[in-house]
Amino acid sequence: MSRNIVIVGGVAGGASAAARLRRLNEEDHILMLERGDHISFANCGLPYYIGETIQNRDKLFLQTPQSMGKRFNMDIRVRSEVMSIDRDTKHVKVKQLDSGEEIQYPYDVLILSTGARPIIPEIPGLAEASSVFTLRNIPDTDRIKAFVDKQKPAHATIIGGGFIGVEMAENLRERGMNVTLVERNGQILGPLDPEMVKPVEQHMRMNGVELALNESVVEIKEHGRNVVLSSGNRIQTDMILLAIGVVPESELASAAGLELGVRGAIRVNAQLQTSDPSIYAVGDTIEVKDRIQGFETTVPLAWGANRQGRLAADHINGRQISYLGAFGTAIVKVFNMTAAVTGNSEKALRKQGVPFEAIHIHPSSHAGYYPGASPISLKLLFDKKNGTIYGAQAVGADGADKRIDVIATAMRGGLKAWDLADIELAYAPPFSSAKDPVNMAGYVASNIIDGLAETIQWHEVNSYVQSGGLLIDVRDAIEREAGFIPGSVIFH
Repeated sequence: MSRNIVIVGGVAGGASAAARLRRLNEEDHILMLERGDHISFANCGLPYYIGETIQNRDKLFLQTPQSMGKRFNMDIRVRSEVMSIDRDTKHVKVKQLDSGEEIQYPYDVLILSTGARPIIPEIPGLAEASSVFTLRNIPDTDRIKAFVDKQKPAHATIIGGGFIGVEMAENLRERGMNVTLVERNGQILGPLDPEMVKPVEQHMRMNGVELALNESVVEIKEHGRNVVLSSGNRIQTDMILLAIGVVPESELASAAGLELGVRGAIRVNAQLQTSDPSIYAVGDTIEVKDRIQGFETTVPLAWGANRQGRLAADHINGRQISYLGAFGTAIVKVFNMTAAVTGNSEKALRKQGVPFEAIHIHPSSHAGYYPGASPISLKLLFDKKNGTIYGAQAVGADGADKRIDVIATAMRGGLKAWDLADIELAYAPPFSSAKDPVNMAGYVASNIIDGLAETIQWHEVNSYVQSGGLLIDVRDAIEREAGFIPGSVIFH
């Protein structure tokens, strides 16, 4: 017996669910309703199209409504906005945006993949400002690129130093613009710890991006041409990009009486069902659990949306699945540098009151005698008592990505910090060292767990020296000339 399955929203979560549903069942009627014009596009590639690293706009489209509908035998309707859900009669009311007509569609199973929308702050003068942009979808991308192409702005102000803000700073610089990035916190890239972000911030400044940290925008004047900061400083600019973050788009679920959780996200169980078992939700719109500590959070990243869409389709078709949460593994390219993270940061662990041990190592990306080796700053956070890996961060010009991927895999497999030393990884001089950076992190962690070594952290050094501790600088004299910690003494 066939079922009516209605999917609200496409892109990663909705499109993945639709494709998996059809592969598991050829009889069900699958209807996908999308408010916009596009059901499957490369969100993460949008900044790089604006920056013209990706030059062909068509490359951003993974599936068109026509190609996906024909390939998977499903009914796909774009420019169709779901206005309400009637849980009693199991119908959705849909408005056809082009004609204004309202239609009701029945469902046996409903999947919500409504995503998240950019945060628009309440700033005096913002509503009157022209040339203000957000970046979420293809129409946003087209507006930004058309403005840059035609108006040729000399300066852009980016409000927000998260992943999108940093990526857009790079890509607007690639287009020859001067860029000021305003961040209200003391660092960019909030998922990383402050000492790990410092090289990234320095690299951005070296590439011409002005960083205004510990600053917020208090007013916008001259129709967007003048941005007033909390310090009193002003920025003369030609365009403003809001990249403060996103909030789950859960109004439809809320109006239907579904249970919401942190930040207004839709609360789901391990099978991705909402408080109504016939309604599933996936992607940026849902609340997930931190896979390590178990607290509720939101993780608006593409991997989770794709995985959740597939798992929801599996459960709808009777397969036993459980989505147990997210590590929040993420990576960003910043000019010639890479920053990557998985699991809990030191900031998150302190906030949760979780005891931890942190180590920092600075190995080369591959064998030092092979040309092109560059240092990686690698941080590992773990439980000193039982070896549980809480998280890791890596920053460098080369090789940071695969080290974080290996550690994320180790965490998923339940390996302990000392097990990192025993992971057998591919080695040849152009790619790694005989003791890979991941192995080295395992060796250092083992020494601490076994009581063979103790460490102090960067933020403890000054108080250690001031209290009479001896800090010995073992570097060469020429290295010391580049900078040293006050109070340290030279080793002879």
